[in-house]
Amino acid sequence: MLRPRISTNLAISADGKISSAQGIASGWTSPDDHRRLLELRKNADALLVGRGTLDADRMTLTVPDSARQPLRCIISHTGQLNPKHPIFEKPGGDIHLVVTGCPSPEIDSPSWLGKITIHRVPLTEFLCHLAQDLAVKTLHCEGGGQLIRELAKFDLIDEFHLTLAGHTLFGGYKAKTASGIPGDFLPQTRQFEITHCEPRGGECFLTYQRLR
Repeated sequence: MLRPRISTNLAISADGKISSAQGIASGWTSPDDHRRLLELRKNADALLVGRGTLDADRMTLTVPDSARQPLRCIISHTGQLNPKHPIFEKPGGDIHLVVTGCPSPEIDSPSWLGKITIHRVPLTEFLCHLAQDLAVKTLHCEGGGQLIRELAKFDLIDEFHLTLAGHTLFGGYKAKTASGIPGDFLPQTRQFEITHCEPRGGECFLTYQRLR
């Protein structure tokens, strides 16, 4: 499969959760973690995020003070997006919306014209399109857990960046982890090796490389 090199980035609590029971997905880690997130964006040709995470974190998927802006790719089952979302107000890379399920009628609205490119294809087909037609060599995924699980299911993750936030316990029996709902196992174990470990305060910045 011709595809970009894919990296991911998540923060997890001391008990392995990526958000609280109330759905708080960002703002609970340190400024250092946020700086690391922006640094990882700089090295990517394109960014990838699930629509739920985009909404929860009000993400614009941009790199501050950089002339080079990565493509902004959003994965959604229905393609429903809020046309007033800040991603449409913030200048940045071209926006691509990938609709993987039954599309919502709203995505053909004239309000989208000139703002986004819509793809009605499976995720794996879109990844091929990025590499073949848009010359994307590096793709960086910022979540959420459901999207990262989908990438892991197809064994498409080459590099995994993780912030272990030992200062926070979220709890929640069904709260999502970095690979989805606890107990919903991947079809096969994926083996990684730790290539970077940087403890800093109550957090530890880790990087894993896929062993193939």
